[in-house]
Formats: sequence, structure tokens, C-alpha cells
Amino acid sequence: MYRETARQLADFIQKCPSPFHAVKAMTDLLTENGFAELKENEKWNVAPGGSYFVTRNGSSLIAFTVPAREMKGMRIAASHSDSPTYKIKENPELDVEGHYVKLNVEPYGGMLCAPWFDRPLSVAGRVIIKDAATGEFRSLPVDVNRDLVLIPNLAIHMNREINNGYKYNAQKDMLPLYGCGDAKGSFFKQIAEAAGISEEEILGHDLFLYNRQPASIWGASGEFLSCSRLDDLQCAFASLQGLLAGKKEDYMAVHCVLDNEEVGSGTKQGAASTFLYDTLTRVHECLGYTREDYRIHLADSLMLSADNAHAVHPNHTDKTDASNRPYLNGGIVIKFNANQKYCTDGVSAAMFRDICRQADVPLQTFVNRSDMAGGSTLGNISNTRVALHTVDIGLPQLAMHSPYETAGVKDTVYMIRAMQEFFC
Repeated sequence: MYRETARQLADFIQKCPSPFHAVKAMTDLLTENGFAELKENEKWNVAPGGSYFVTRNGSSLIAFTVPAREMKGMRIAASHSDSPTYKIKENPELDVEGHYVKLNVEPYGGMLCAPWFDRPLSVAGRVIIKDAATGEFRSLPVDVNRDLVLIPNLAIHMNREINNGYKYNAQKDMLPLYGCGDAKGSFFKQIAEAAGISEEEILGHDLFLYNRQPASIWGASGEFLSCSRLDDLQCAFASLQGLLAGKKEDYMAVHCVLDNEEVGSGTKQGAASTFLYDTLTRVHECLGYTREDYRIHLADSLMLSADNAHAVHPNHTDKTDASNRPYLNGGIVIKFNANQKYCTDGVSAAMFRDICRQADVPLQTFVNRSDMAGGSTLGNISNTRVALHTVDIGLPQLAMHSPYETAGVKDTVYMIRAMQEFFC
């Protein structure tokens, strides 16, 4: 069961080389399961017992179900669709002495640079065209879907000190090789071909590099999964599976996947945007609830901010707190921080522990070492727009923000079980 679920996760991630593809994969699955699409620029018809989804920017998604009986509140699971990578710049082709063509890229998010070298990479994202018939702008997902570029390492003979530490320069060291000199002028031709349009139709683009290396289940007993973009598509996948499997009888069940967490969430489709607030209030209005009803429901609600967590590293055990030490295959991680980088408090932790107890799911805890600064996630940012009880959780992983991360095969199942119980 565990490995089968891990393979399903790997297959899902394979379909999601960019946030746009992740949202497309989820909306396809939602549609197959009877969810109706709502559009932000159209009037909504929402009814008790219904299942719906809405997207923003093609990279953020909110799916929800409305209970057939009186709503007790809301159960919201929030994750994110983006991962650290390199974004293709405008006018990306760079000539190198007439013999090479490389692509001009810039970092998106905070990534580990070294693992990007000497790997088969490709390009995916979206292009924007104008529909000749309607005059509307359309976004088309695009994936070249073959080994297209590579960032070659400098040989050790040319930098004998490389193994003593090196500070990578994003503009010099991290530009991928695209082709020989005669490749000049062909990049957007390939993008257009992959999108099934002509090059002249492309009016805009959001394109990113991604690692082409397939997922691997490995270890002495096949207990580990290595894959790209586990942070945070592992939680997004588990949340969606839990939503589909849950009873969804008493609460408005909300599966929320937001973009741009890796760069601060300050976009129209990020956790700092109005997307979640707009959706929740709009649903309440459609159902005939008042503003006061919305606030009452909010007070009786719970959000799971689901973003992966750091497991104890086998070679650097000293980097983890002395008494809060998550391990792969050890279960879901509750994340705490005194300075509220994580928004878990005693109440929200107790609520989630009770859910996991009912689901018979193991739990672990993560707290940063007191002498080390940690990261943050979307929960505390989202709470500034939609304030409710929130617990930060995640699944333990190694090599976070590498283009090839590692997790335990059991932990996705644990998260799905907890999500299923959560969406009661």
C-alpha cells in the first residue's frame, strides 16, 4: 500500500513540471470526481451538497464542498504549487563566441545550487496568446518534455578548490547550455511547437527549468522516495486525496493550493492575496449567509498549513533540535516556532493531535534549534487575510529545495489518512 501510494505521488508529480501543470492535473482529477468549475469573472451558483473549484492565474486553486446540512464551520487544508527553480528571462538566448548558445535565467526562490549541475533539464510553464476569434487572452500550459538543456560543472582541474567551498554566482555559474552556435534563434520555435502554436502567437510567457530525472523508490527495503518538487506537491497531493475520500458532512471542506510561497506569497495568487478570503466570503453570500454568519463560521474553523518539514539528516544530526527530531517514515510533523514563523499554538496543535489520534496516524514535532534561524510558510501569511485556528504541519524530507528531494514512502499515506479524517 505504501509503495503504491508513493508511485501514485510520483506519477502525479511527473505531470506537474510547473505550478500551471500542477493546477491542471488537480482540476482534471476534480472534474472527473464531479466538481464543477467556477470562474472569478462570472456569477456563481453554489448550493448545499455541491462540489466546486475555482482557479486564479492558472497556478492557484481552491476546491471546496458544501455540506448538505447546516454548516458547522470550515476545514481548510492549504499547500503551495511552486518550487525553487530557475525562470527563463525575456530575450533568453545568449551567444558564446559563436560556438554555443546558453539561456539567460534567474533564480526563483531559495534553492540548493549544486544539485542543478550535470542533470538533464527541460523547460515548462505557460505561454500567453490572443484568441483570434474572441479577442481574449489565453494561457496555454507548455512542456518541452525532453532533455533540452544542462548546466555543466567546471572541471576540478580548472578550480582545484571547488571541494573546499564555492559561492555560486547566479548570472555566471547557473546559466544552462542550450545548443551549439547554429541553435541561435530556435528557442521560442521549440516552445511554440510544444504548445501547438506558431512562434508569432506568443505574446507572453512564464517558463521555468525543471529536473528530468525520474522518481526513484530505493533503500534497503524500498523505504525512501526521491523525486523533484516533493516540497510541496507531496502535501498538495495528499490534501486532494483526503478531500476526495473524506465524508465532508459537517464542514465546508476546502483544498487550497497557492502559488509563490517560495518567493514570499505577495502576489495576487499567493497566500498574502485575497484569493482565499474572496472565495470563502463569496460562497457564504451565495448560500444566503450574512457577514456575521461568516465570522461565526470562521471562529469555528481550522486550517492545516501543509508544507514539508526538515527531517533529521543522517550526516548532520547536530542541525536538529535536541528533543524535536522528525525522521522519514515517522509520521506527520507539527511545526512550532516561538516567533510565529509557524502559526501553531497550543489550541491548534491539540485540535490536530485529536484528528490524528482518530485517524490512527503517527505524529512528530519540529522546532528549530534556538541558535539557528528557520524558514516560514504560508500559514501565518494567510492568517493576516483569513484569521482562524491554524496549525503548521508537513511531511519529513531531506534535501529540501534541491531539484531532487527525498521522503519516506509511508508518510504520504499518513497525511492522506489525516486529511480524510480532517474533511469530516
